Amino acid sequence: MIVIAAPFLMEMLFFGNNDSYAIGLKSLEKSLSLLFFPIFIIGNYQRIQFLKILKAYCIGTTLIMVFFFVRFIVLYPEHFFKYLNGIHLWEMGYVFSDSIGIHAPALNMHLAFVAFSNLYFLLETSKTNYNKWYKIGDLVLFISSFFFVLYVNTRMALLGTLFGFMVVGYFQISKRDSSKIIFKRAIVMLLLIGSVLFLFIQKNPFMKEKYSTQIFSNMDKVGKLDAIDHPEIAVYSSFVTRLSIWKSAWELSLKNLPFGVGASDGKIELVKYFKETNQIFLAKYEFPTHNQFLDYLLKFGILGPIVALFYIGFIAYLGIKTKNAVVLSFFFLFFISNLTDDFLLRFDGIVFSGLWISIFASYWLQQKSKRVANNIFLE
Repeated sequence: MIVIAAPFLMEMLFFGNNDSYAIGLKSLEKSLSLLFFPIFIIGNYQRIQFLKILKAYCIGTTLIMVFFFVRFIVLYPEHFFKYLNGIHLWEMGYVFSDSIGIHAPALNMHLAFVAFSNLYFLLETSKTNYNKWYKIGDLVLFISSFFFVLYVNTRMALLGTLFGFMVVGYFQISKRDSSKIIFKRAIVMLLLIGSVLFLFIQKNPFMKEKYSTQIFSNMDKVGKLDAIDHPEIAVYSSFVTRLSIWKSAWELSLKNLPFGVGASDGKIELVKYFKETNQIFLAKYEFPTHNQFLDYLLKFGILGPIVALFYIGFIAYLGIKTKNAVVLSFFFLFFISNLTDDFLLRFDGIVFSGLWISIFASYWLQQKSKRVANNIFLE
């Protein structure tokens, strides 16, 4: 409970470091759920049905996305048919996400989790005696969720999705009770995923550019983005922009050690530093840190990245202890997502992580209770 509530407790500890207590309270309010989730969920861990909750979440999220996709086609047909014809594909995922009212990387992090969880359920039902319509339903859910990940098309989420697919497939194949049929089905599913991805890339030529030349273009312009002609077009989502932000955040963090600038002042001070160092492009768009560890270093000093590492690393610990592919995949997804973004800065990222870490912890405690009960029985 303390590990999950650690970001909230750290904001309490450094609350006096804020220039504005009003903004500090607003920041504190965003992370308040990290105090209540552990109390109410882990405090009642015996009642938490992990797989049922996960299944309901996957079905609900996929159906909601289908609704928003149909809504997008009806309300924004000019955008949809433009993308269908291969025009302005670079904006597709972001425009679709904006129509829902959520930042594209944040949306795709949720969708990635749903995609590899749907694969988990699909492979699980393939070895049971469920009727064929139930299995077809799981297949449709999986294909739909993977399609939405590709449609929103953010790099870290896609990487996290593919890693999750491999982990889920590996766990299914390596189980002691795994039969040759499960092995064949897991291989077929991985080949199907590869085929869908290949076909999507063929129909979306921008993906080739986005995942190759665009990522590492203009690497000699780190900290000098204004020297690039029209940086909004050329490098807005390139790695060089992230590196330029990180360079400034690191320099500013070093100036404010050991206690940082305060939870309410991280972005404000960073934008000021952009202006002081004459980085007009970064100042104009007021980029946040885009790295959770650097964000906490800037806000809370030396203790910040340590707390972030414990908070995110705890998911890996739970995955190893429960030996569950979904939990391990969630760790990888949330970890790499926070290397290029700062989801503990956002309310949806805080709630998303706090909720599922609490559920994972409850699942682990249930396993521990069963082992203890079995040992007592054997004795």
